[in-house]
Amino acid sequence: MTSFYRTAESVSPKHPDKLCDQISDGILDAYLAQDPDARVAAETCGGHGVVFVTGEITSTANDVNIEEIVHRIAGEDIEVHTKVVKQSPEIAQGVDTGGAGDQGIMIGYACDETPEMLPLEVVLSRQLNEAIFKKYPYDGKTQITLAPDGSVESVVASFQNVDKETLKNEVMQFVKEHNLTGKLEMHINPAGDWQQGGFDADTGLTGRKLIVDNYGPAVAIGGGCYSGKDPSKVDRSAAYMARRIAVDYLRERHAHEVLVRLAYAIGYAEPLEKTVIIDGVPEEITGYDLTPRGIIKYLDLKRPIYEQTARYGHYGHGFAWDM
Repeated sequence: MTSFYRTAESVSPKHPDKLCDQISDGILDAYLAQDPDARVAAETCGGHGVVFVTGEITSTANDVNIEEIVHRIAGEDIEVHTKVVKQSPEIAQGVDTGGAGDQGIMIGYACDETPEMLPLEVVLSRQLNEAIFKKYPYDGKTQITLAPDGSVESVVASFQNVDKETLKNEVMQFVKEHNLTGKLEMHINPAGDWQQGGFDADTGLTGRKLIVDNYGPAVAIGGGCYSGKDPSKVDRSAAYMARRIAVDYLRERHAHEVLVRLAYAIGYAEPLEKTVIIDGVPEEITGYDLTPRGIIKYLDLKRPIYEQTARYGHYGHGFAWDM
């Protein structure tokens, strides 16, 4: 991890992009609850009273009400449009034989900086957001910048329906409870107090908060989003496995920082790259079944567990890939 300034942000579950992530994963969960072998790729775009759901779904489930899921997450007044078709047979033929659902590079990461094994700026920005959202469940963002010595250089908090003074008090309480020190430059509702948020103020799209979903901007990501994708898509399952491997190596080697890279080709089961970098020293990963089927079995991924991952990031919450 670089020793220079580090910044990470977090967004609340009522942020437009996160509403779309939750809808896509809510749809995935609904299908997996009825059909663990469902092939799901659900994309959501929403804003200004309308939500569009599109994608490819192949499943034996016949009792999934997409409109009901959208209303539960985004509100009863939302107009819903859907266009869902079956998975392309040309993609399916590679997955049916146990191959990866797409090509791609997946990144896993773990460090000893926090109990969550995540960078400190990521954890603090998320925890601050969660603390404010617990009292004020609206659209909002937080951001933490750490100085080179690890102290807090600045804090940004912008939340819907919370006046500047109240929000500042919430931030100061968080600072006190977490014994944060440093310059602590505050930017509270820096553009002014605001009441219009969520889909009323802006549009959202599945997969547009990739850095928030992963490890913050100090750590590279492979590029693929997670939400709305069943575990046959290695964008999701292999990324989770990469995190699990990073956690395992961090503990077993008593390391400070571990980065994992896995790479796949569509229709091919074995990874093309399986590298772990332990405190800057690379080696090949051994001892894991890294085929899609092996990963799905090892992490038990054919369960309806995904909507909760779409709220505050996919790592550091005690999921199977964090343990």
